[in-house]
Amino acid sequence: MKLINERIYLRPVELADAPLFLKHTEDEKIRHMTGTKARFSIEQIERHIEQTQQDDTRYDFAICLNVTDQLVGELSVLDIDSDNQSAGFRITMNAMELTGKGYGTEAIALVLAFVFDELKLNRLQLEVYSHNERGLRAYEKNGFKREGVLREALYLNGTFSDEIIMAVIRSDYLKARS
Repeated sequence: MKLINERIYLRPVELADAPLFLKHTEDEKIRHMTGTKARFSIEQIERHIEQTQQDDTRYDFAICLNVTDQLVGELSVLDIDSDNQSAGFRITMNAMELTGKGYGTEAIALVLAFVFDELKLNRLQLEVYSHNERGLRAYEKNGFKREGVLREALYLNGTFSDEIIMAVIRSDYLKARS
């Protein structure tokens, strides 16, 4: 399965992506934006990719540029709950030199179409840290609404950040498209 728009496409994550993912997990800016404290080995990342490929409650995609096929990020629609027609969402932009160019916003738009038009879900939820202002803007541009705040939920690099819970529901998505 491949989801395509004008500048990017989403393809399933592959085992061959593991070395690049490892490199990105070691980037301090990315670690800060995502609130990542753990360190990973290549074996752990490979095992994670293999496990997610077998998990029918999630879709994991690499975000790639149409022009060069460069992998610039990754995202997941996870914890799909068919009974409640809901899922969780996470995205990480891995090419820091390409952040701020709208690729994350485009990837989110592609995933929303997939979630609401293909999977027929009603709700997509995420958690983002308050210090990730670029991420917050991208989510809001795509219709995510703030639903709650876990105050000072993350302590990282000597400071506290709030964890903001956001979601977009089908009716908001359809309204924004019309």
